[in-house]
Amino acid sequence: MLIDSFHRVHNYLRISLTDNCNLRCSYCMPEEDYDFTPASRLMQVDEVVAIAQAFVEAGVTKIRLTGGEPLVRKDAAQIIEKLSGLGVALTMTTNATRVHEFLDLMQAVDMKKINVSLDTLNRDTFLFLTKRDLFDRVKENIGLLLERGFEVKVNAVVMRGINDVEILDFVRWSAEAPLDIRFIEFMPFEGNRWEQEKVVTWQQMLEVVRNSYGAGIEPLPRQPHETVKQYRVVGGKGTFAVISTLSAPFCGDCNRMRLTADGKMKNCLFSKGETDLLGALRRGESLSALIQQTVMEKALALGGQFAADLENIDANSIVNRSMITIGG
Repeated sequence: MLIDSFHRVHNYLRISLTDNCNLRCSYCMPEEDYDFTPASRLMQVDEVVAIAQAFVEAGVTKIRLTGGEPLVRKDAAQIIEKLSGLGVALTMTTNATRVHEFLDLMQAVDMKKINVSLDTLNRDTFLFLTKRDLFDRVKENIGLLLERGFEVKVNAVVMRGINDVEILDFVRWSAEAPLDIRFIEFMPFEGNRWEQEKVVTWQQMLEVVRNSYGAGIEPLPRQPHETVKQYRVVGGKGTFAVISTLSAPFCGDCNRMRLTADGKMKNCLFSKGETDLLGALRRGESLSALIQQTVMEKALALGGQFAADLENIDANSIVNRSMITIGG
């Protein structure tokens, strides 16, 4: 069992398969002409499985595959198949541009839950944000996921002046379709040009919804380890929620760890330090003690780098990777 110094049990691992992506979202990727990690420095298929196995032996019961975009990796199907044999709940976060190519495999390995990153319901805004004309493909693939019976969560990073005017459109979608919309506060990472003025907080989003729906929305009980504050339009088919990382952190019972595509373990999304598990594996060293020690060093909140005080966050002082090299 992986327990940190604050007595939090960690059983959830997010594995980034690649820092490559076929979209170019500015809040995730520093620039259009990004230098992706060479293949030789990425975890290879058997290395992904071996490191994942070490985590499972230490108590991990859930693994989420992320990127970049995990499905652009040429051997993604092979990795999915092998990880499905570890006996854990296997899930994925994807931009859904290639989901139609993997539906049969995802069902065959009993992958029930899929998170889709989609920040806008407007085709022109999608093109502006991603630099790619793939909006229709993404919406169609979300429809296919729902038709096939997957539990779908749609992650939308809300940025003032860009897509904050679409909050009610997303909430309306959650009422009309059996999916969960998850609004995410805009977070600071290396190279993403974060500014406090661009952040729309949980409280501000909820005010927008309440001004329109009034008593027509209801809060839902929080589940252990949840990162969201969840609501439902009364009588709606789905739900909507806010991931309030900056305005109201949920670090108190965090159970998450991250493994970057180049095999570095991060005990928090905002952690300054990393542990080179891939290097240790290639040297034939045991991973168990390294994993245990990294979890034990986890800070109380937000990687120990800043507090939930929007007005005083200095993004330039935060030591971290770009989001795309950490994993979504």
